[in-house]
Amino acid sequence: MSAQSVKSLFIDGEWRHASDRSTREIRSPHDGSLVTLVAEAGANDVSEAIAAARKSFDSAIFSSWSWAERSALVARIADLLERDAEKIASLESGDTGKRLVEARYDIADVISVFRYYAGLGLTEHDRVVHIGDDRINSRIVTEPVGVCALIGPWNYPLLQASWKVAPALTAGCSFILKPSELTPSSAIALLKLIEEAGVPRGVANLILGAGAVVGAPLTSDQRIDLVSFTGGLATGKAIMKAASETVKKIALELGGKNPNIIFADADLDVAIDHAVTAVFLHSGQVCSAGTRLLVERSIHDLVVKKIVKRAKAISMGGPADLEAETGPLISRGHLEKVSKYVANALAEGAKLLTGGKRSTLPLLSKGWYFEPTVLDDCTSSMSCVQDESFGPVLTVEVFDTESEAISLGNDTIYGLAGAVWSGDPEKANRVARALRHGTIWVNDFGPYKAQAEWGGFKASGIGRELGPSGLHEYLEIKHIWTNTSPARSGWFADAEQGETE
Repeated sequence: MSAQSVKSLFIDGEWRHASDRSTREIRSPHDGSLVTLVAEAGANDVSEAIAAARKSFDSAIFSSWSWAERSALVARIADLLERDAEKIASLESGDTGKRLVEARYDIADVISVFRYYAGLGLTEHDRVVHIGDDRINSRIVTEPVGVCALIGPWNYPLLQASWKVAPALTAGCSFILKPSELTPSSAIALLKLIEEAGVPRGVANLILGAGAVVGAPLTSDQRIDLVSFTGGLATGKAIMKAASETVKKIALELGGKNPNIIFADADLDVAIDHAVTAVFLHSGQVCSAGTRLLVERSIHDLVVKKIVKRAKAISMGGPADLEAETGPLISRGHLEKVSKYVANALAEGAKLLTGGKRSTLPLLSKGWYFEPTVLDDCTSSMSCVQDESFGPVLTVEVFDTESEAISLGNDTIYGLAGAVWSGDPEKANRVARALRHGTIWVNDFGPYKAQAEWGGFKASGIGRELGPSGLHEYLEIKHIWTNTSPARSGWFADAEQGETE
């Protein structure tokens, strides 16, 4: 594939090369093979995409559509996604290296997000404020926030994009989508479907490239009204700083260090099974992964022994391996990061029970495979407990009392998600209410629905995605007060009053 043939930027309704014809190779995390070649945008491309989005929004070519019209458009996109689901799942599997069966689940979730917001757009969004005066019509109305920069991660590329794109379109915004430079293929597919669905020119734009080059301008340009970002804490802080210069709205989802608390009175067979899935699904590359296991001391040995046995038996493999249960890490750089994370944990005194290194299996030698890892004897003072590995690494801590479990569960700068396992409903509810995390599962781990808000406390971010609040992020609130029988205020004396002609 030649550089001249790559038109994968979508700007102002046209598929384009990068202005300087730069390209990027996308390679499989499974074996390093070439997946595709895409355009690599530069600063000029970003500026043109912002200009197109700004022009489209200011012209009201789309924001003037009714809620019903925009909802119908979002529903058409859902239909097109369903039509092309298998193709898009294959694209996402190729970029991420995840198993095709996982990618299929992801695309099904993407479709459900678009369908949810298509339905939510048909509900009432304005309200009347009753003030007890028949002369006054006081209304709260909603309007689209404007031009949005939507910046996504590489672990769930299209799913995370859908959490932003679907409500942005429903609200009537114009946007520039920037997926991770490592996993652009499904975003390209989505923009083609958005184009096919009939979104007006300039409303939806796609920019590909590294964050330092194309992401930074999206967060600082005064023509952008809102930045929605999902990714790492350091980048989120930089976005907050950049956005503050022009006082943009921001929505940030910055990961977590999520406690999975197992009490002795839990159904241990079920809790252990979920604990394994919580940390090793997608090789731990999940913002809500249950990487912190907090287990009551009396059951520690039993629980940890069974988890280690299960971890050792996990089968790793690429997208086409029907026997595989989990896949590779996203890149060589990320594998090195996870390796260093484990080495630091051991230096701090953690005990390695299994894993801890790159896979040595011959069939996996060309990919970025890291063995499922369990670290015992951990404490909340260790960096391995406080820092995200974003890999298949479980740290184990013990507690003796309910209050200690709560204290340990909250002993983190993050606050995204967590779980409580107990046969005592009242205790489980007490702990769930006391944990400072945005989502708490009780006797379960991991499910989410488009109808329920998602987001974190503390360093896990600002704002919410999904649910009604996910739509509200893309709306401005305006109060319109109409006096149907205007009269003089009479507040200040009027010199003209009393004068004779």
